[in-house]
Amino acid sequence: MIKIGYHASHEQFAPSFLLKCVIKAEEAGFGAALSSDHIHPWSETQGESAFAWSWLGAAMQATSLEFGVVNAPGQRYHPAIIAQAAATLEEMFPNRFWLCQGSGQALNEAITGEKWPAKADRNARLKECVEVTRALWRGERVSHYGLVTVEEAQLYTLPKTPPAIIGAAITPQTAAWMGDWTDGLITISKPKEELQKVVDAYRSSGGSSKQMILKLHISYHSDEQKAKRGAFEQWKTNILGDKLQADLKTPQQFEQASKFVRPEDIEQHVHITSSPGKIVDLVGMYAEMGFSKIILHNVNLEQEQFIEAFGEKMQPQLQALTQA
Repeated sequence: MIKIGYHASHEQFAPSFLLKCVIKAEEAGFGAALSSDHIHPWSETQGESAFAWSWLGAAMQATSLEFGVVNAPGQRYHPAIIAQAAATLEEMFPNRFWLCQGSGQALNEAITGEKWPAKADRNARLKECVEVTRALWRGERVSHYGLVTVEEAQLYTLPKTPPAIIGAAITPQTAAWMGDWTDGLITISKPKEELQKVVDAYRSSGGSSKQMILKLHISYHSDEQKAKRGAFEQWKTNILGDKLQADLKTPQQFEQASKFVRPEDIEQHVHITSSPGKIVDLVGMYAEMGFSKIILHNVNLEQEQFIEAFGEKMQPQLQALTQA
């Protein structure tokens, strides 16, 4: 069964507005939601960045949707704090929360003033954090001395079932590394041939029977020119390549790095359309690749129009797919 989710982009919208959006999204037929977890936006133009974990409790109380959050433990967040936060949400809202864990970006994590590690070290730190988190969810008293330090930590409020830990990977190399120790994969939309490499790497490295989640970047508007303009204004700082996006530290640096991005460059990274049918076709294509949850991130600012169009024009066409 395929679930279609709505992406709550805290970098772009105030949390009060996003709360209204997820309520409307459920009414329109979305079955899940994904929350970002930033302290800085990708650009000054985006201009927001609320604390996701406060918002998640409110959003899960206000809806019956299942929720995920993309989070990077180990620097800005101690893994015991994330383990506690996730356990609390899962205890209050059983079987409705999943935790996406990635190695993060300096944009959010470097605020601690600690050295921003190389990718190999960030990966090793991430895996340590996941091991700590799982031990805490088992009720163990944990001491760990490695790339992260945990001393005599124990959680006393535990859920009946621990949340799934979903590995966040963009490259085939990271996907392959995550295959045997995560409960699933989350990645972002790419040209089909490139995305298939990520899927194959995960499937062939221990993830063959595990769930896969796709964050599908679109810019939908009934006026296609507005869809193009909105995508360029909001998302031009997000197409700079994996290495650069991981290492830049401030929204101002992202704006400088994207100074020469052209509107046509966005179309290689975001599906821009005024056609609800095109989005339905994209969902069908990615579902055939094996993704069981597809999260639609409408990167322009017109969220209400997108949610209404989903409920009125897309959801009726998607029902056969989502109920198969």
